[in-house]
Formats: sequence, structure tokens, C-alpha cells
Amino acid sequence: MSALFSPLRVGGLELTNRIVIAPMCQYSAVEGRMTDWHLIHLGHLALSGAALLMIEATAVLPEGRITYADVGLWDDATEAAIARTVEGIRRWSDMPIAIQLAHAGRKASTEVPWKGGAQIPPGHANGWLTVAPTAVPYEQGEHPPAALDREGLARVRDAFAEATRRAARLGIEAVQVHGAHGYLLHQFLSPLSNQRDDEYGGSLENRMRFPLEVFDAVRAAFPADRPVTMRVSGTDWVQGGWDIEQTQAFARALEARGCAAIHVSSGGLDPAQRIPVGPSYQVPLARAVKAETRMPVIAVGLITAFDQAEAIVGTGDADLIALARTVLYNPRWPWHAAAHFGAQVKAPEQYLAARPREHRDLFDLGH
Repeated sequence: MSALFSPLRVGGLELTNRIVIAPMCQYSAVEGRMTDWHLIHLGHLALSGAALLMIEATAVLPEGRITYADVGLWDDATEAAIARTVEGIRRWSDMPIAIQLAHAGRKASTEVPWKGGAQIPPGHANGWLTVAPTAVPYEQGEHPPAALDREGLARVRDAFAEATRRAARLGIEAVQVHGAHGYLLHQFLSPLSNQRDDEYGGSLENRMRFPLEVFDAVRAAFPADRPVTMRVSGTDWVQGGWDIEQTQAFARALEARGCAAIHVSSGGLDPAQRIPVGPSYQVPLARAVKAETRMPVIAVGLITAFDQAEAIVGTGDADLIALARTVLYNPRWPWHAAAHFGAQVKAPEQYLAARPREHRDLFDLGH
């Protein structure tokens, strides 16, 4: 049997295979509210044959959005918009749905990528004052963020918990806390962005404190039988920054608090990063975290080939693989991988006629 198409239990969630649709920002929301684009985008990926569909980075506060066009979950209107999207997907797919909850910190208030992605300063249309652990901007010349005080920390922590309660009401099967890619929780973890002199800065224990407080708040707000996971950057790829040894320590602390899985990518915190991009370039980071924890580990990053994905899972480098750009390019990647390995995937009845003659057993007709 293919390792990639073997089942796996993550917390209380049963996954039919090891393929996850990674959260992918679409920059297509209006005032935090999902639009028909999200139904189209997420809906067709829910027919892909993967085991889990993850909703893109969803801001817990308006100022936590990367751009003005990001999805949010902070009030009844944003909750209702997600509810409409999820209801439409579930009418045609039983794929479990997870959501990634996020706060962009100092990397918020930017233009959408296809218009350059530059910071939009406060006072300009679609711009606002960002927040961070320390009043240090992401790039030189940007408007500096405001350093979060105790009241600000409590507001962010409570917003993560409230968004989690809303996700639970929506019937979302899993929550992922975004602690990677240079966004707010990663900013607390890295000594490059966290220069505080209180109990939230300095030592590794102190820098982990706020991200762990947020995780605890999310875990407490979500039903106990549904998993809460974490996305981390395994390294900043900058000398003196966050690195894999600190990531391993963070993973151990998360596991002790009931984290159900950890999703390992890298970078995003500092423009000085030098990333050795290539096929499976982040898999060694996932492998290093897996060596230090019993949690399922998700690997991501230029995973494009079927045998490549099979090797990652089959050798134990990671327990699951996540697809992002690969599945945008080929939304039926899991179908094709299953055909390659002689495995089966779920497919909608409307698509059964697409079954290739040479792969008559490709579709699981028992569901």
C-alpha cells in the first residue's frame, strides 16, 4: 500500500490519506468577508481527493490582515460569509475543513501581491497602523509598528479565542494557529523582531510565552475532540535569528499543551533571509522536528512529484505533505497520484465518467 494514501488520525480527526490542501491567501475578501471567489476556489479543491482542506490565513482582528482584501473572522458579518462558503462546499463534499487563524503583526497593511505588495502607511486608503512585539519595521523605510502593551496583548489573545469559538460554531473540524512566515506570533519567537525587555522578550522561554498563551487560549476555546495545530517557520534563514533548535523546543512545549500536529515551513521574518530554494528544501526542517516530538508533522515546500511525496511520508521524514502552488496548477494532483500508486480517492458522482480506462479502480465508490 502507498504510504501517501494510508489513513492517519490527527487528534479526533480521521484523515483518509496524507495529502493536505495548504492555506493559500486569495486576497479576494471585502472588509474581511469571503466572496463567491472563495466558494469557487475552495469548492473545487474540496473535490480534489485530498484528505483535508485548509481555509487561508484568516485574521482575528481587522488590523491583523496582511492586506485589506484578506479574509477575517472577527464579527457576525465575517462569520456569516464563511458560513455561506462552508455550507456550499459541504453540500457537495465531505472533505474535512480546517481554518488557519492569523495576525500579520508588522507585516499587515500591505497592497495585494499583484499590485506590488508594498506597505500601505496609516492615513492612506486601505492602510492602518500595524502592531508588533517591538516598534521595529519589517523593512527599512516602512512606517514602524506600535509595540503591543499588556492591554494590546490581551486583545490579540482574546481575539484568537473568539475567532476559535466562531470557527467551532461553523462546524470547522480543525484549527491551525499561524506562527510562521514572519507574522505576529513568529515576530515574538524570533530575536530579530522581538527586542522586548519584559517577560515576553529576551530568553527563548520568554519569546515563546505569548505564542504559547495564544495556543492555550485557542485550545481552550475549541471543542476537546477537535484538533488544534500550529504552523511554524523552522528557521529565519538569517544568522542570529530563529532556528531549528529553537523550533524543536517550541514543538516540545506545544505537544505538552495538547497540540495535535505541527506544520513546518520556513522564512518570512526578515528581508535578509537567504533561502536555498529547491525541491523538498524544507523537508529537513520537518524531519528535525519529527525527531523531537510524537505529534504528526506536516511538510511543505516545492513538493510537486508523486514519488517525491511518497518518499517524504514513506521514509518518515513527515507524516503528511501539504500542497499549495502545486495544487493550484493541478487541482486533481491527488487523483493523479492515486492513479500512479494504484490507490483510490473519493470523487463526486458527477465526475465518475472521468475515470480513465486504465485506472478502473481509481475512485472509491463505497462512499
